[in-house]
Amino acid sequence: MKPAPFTYHRPETAQEAVELLAELEDAELLAGNQSLGIVMANRLATPDHLVDLGGVDELVGIDVTDDAVELGAMTTHRTIERSERLATTLPMLPAAAEQIAGPSVRNQGTIGGSIGEADPAGNYPAALLALEGTLTLRSVEGIRTVPVSDYFIAYMFTDLREGELIERVSVPTEPFPTDRTGMTFLELKRASQTFPTVSAATAVRVDDPSADEPVVEDARIALANASDVPLRVEDAESTVEGEPLSSELLTEVAATVTDAVDPEGEMHADREYKEEVAGEYAKRSLETSYERATTDQC
Repeated sequence: MKPAPFTYHRPETAQEAVELLAELEDAELLAGNQSLGIVMANRLATPDHLVDLGGVDELVGIDVTDDAVELGAMTTHRTIERSERLATTLPMLPAAAEQIAGPSVRNQGTIGGSIGEADPAGNYPAALLALEGTLTLRSVEGIRTVPVSDYFIAYMFTDLREGELIERVSVPTEPFPTDRTGMTFLELKRASQTFPTVSAATAVRVDDPSADEPVVEDARIALANASDVPLRVEDAESTVEGEPLSSELLTEVAATVTDAVDPEGEMHADREYKEEVAGEYAKRSLETSYERATTDQC
């Protein structure tokens, strides 16, 4: 099947793109085209206008400042995967990017497209939730910022309003000093090209990596494909904060996460299996993050 007829637009600035969205009826944004083209080919979406963001250079790139990392929405998975600056400052993001599908998808797909699609199994939504990222959204009415924790509302439904585009993603770096923070993005999936069964994004900051038993100052635990939206499990985080990480605490974390998740069963993974995997992968991911925080491995 082929897509229904549409008119193609290729703006060169973000402002031009939002003006097109305001002007045109039934227009869709095209980012990396790793999902929309398939949906249109099956005529599950038949927009009259397609606004391709591929020519908007201002939406591409990674900027690392003293207190934050900013990623343009049209930055590809491959660029994020290979960024040495991100590998140093926020290694969770390259780790999430490198586990997305295969090379062709990573070469074309973008972080903004993934966030816009809002699939609860996606890698970036869970990672950015754990990192407490913020989204900058632009429309003809202006710019607003939305915490990632408020953006995902229900299954593939977000706070993105009519006529808005995702301009960039910002993550504060102050909570993650590189000399005493570890991060991990761990996922289980049957094959590289499939969505994960469950993913666990974790970050751990300790008080003193050289201590005999470093104390966890701050812990972040977020899950993908474990609920209808990316899920942060703060009860599990508080379990380990203020204490050196131990096998007993990790067991408690796994139990808390298993109780907190609410996954949909799939053909190859029923609900009970995914609940168990969520707890186990949160435990493994957190343990690795702690090891990295205490051994100078981000």
